[in-house]
Amino acid sequence: MLTIRSSRRAPRRALPLAAVVLAGALGLSACGSGDGGSGGRTKVVAGFYPMAWLAEKIGGDTVKIETLTKPGAEPHDLELTPRQIADVQSSDLTLYIKGVQPAVDDAVAKRAKHKSFDAVTAVTTLPAHDLGEEEGHGHADYDPHVWVDPGRMAAIAQAVGDRLATADPAHAADYRPRTDALVKQIKDLDTAFQNGLKTCKRRTIVTSHAAFGYLADHYGLTQVPIAGVDPGSEPSPKRLAQLTDEIRKTGATTVFTETLVSPKVADALAREAGVRTAVLDPVEGVKPGSSDDYLSVLHRDLDTLRPALECS
Repeated sequence: MLTIRSSRRAPRRALPLAAVVLAGALGLSACGSGDGGSGGRTKVVAGFYPMAWLAEKIGGDTVKIETLTKPGAEPHDLELTPRQIADVQSSDLTLYIKGVQPAVDDAVAKRAKHKSFDAVTAVTTLPAHDLGEEEGHGHADYDPHVWVDPGRMAAIAQAVGDRLATADPAHAADYRPRTDALVKQIKDLDTAFQNGLKTCKRRTIVTSHAAFGYLADHYGLTQVPIAGVDPGSEPSPKRLAQLTDEIRKTGATTVFTETLVSPKVADALAREAGVRTAVLDPVEGVKPGSSDDYLSVLHRDLDTLRPALECS
């Protein structure tokens, strides 16, 4: 039986009282400053990369974007600083996905409830992939990884454009053509996935965590994740043995690792099952200095999936 020792990430800690008080003071100060230091531009706060990317592409130089998750950082267990909480409060619009980052969900609920946009409200959601091993992570009962499916991401982009136009009507005429252009790019990506995955010998993808449920749903694949919604959860020996059996039963050729999560468990599983590994990126962030963006990363994912699934 395959056993793996890996350390869990430290549990999320509540901010101490002094920090909460400081956050309140900073928030009041930011609210009193008019444009919150955005130089007259619409201030948009994004929970993590996919939302920031949409804001950048649609907003252009009309918006000032603050991203709460640092480039290259894994977003799920983000802890907000007092300054970031103040940024949420002083923003004109906060873009986030409820269920990905509980700290952001909490800050929005308390400080930006009526000037925020939760991307899952623009699409049909799927139930969370429950492995029965995750407790206390604060995630929603649906799968929040909606952005990984280009089909749903196109709808989200359209909705973000509408919300920006509502938040900043003076520049609505600028946002709308940029929204239309971006939606077309994402729909072209969707078409590439549909054509590229239409005729594949295999339809099962074994992934580091349950981040690809929407992609699997949209393109007729079956996702078998090592971890659930939280990539930091540690699979039990029983779960790992089940995965080894599943790989052998389905004839899967590849265990997919990720860019922002340690590949240690996935590598060991692949060795045990006698298959290879490859990187499948859930586009939760890009590393500092990278020239990648949402579109290029998912195009590379498609190029990775096709040989692994033996697509013609």
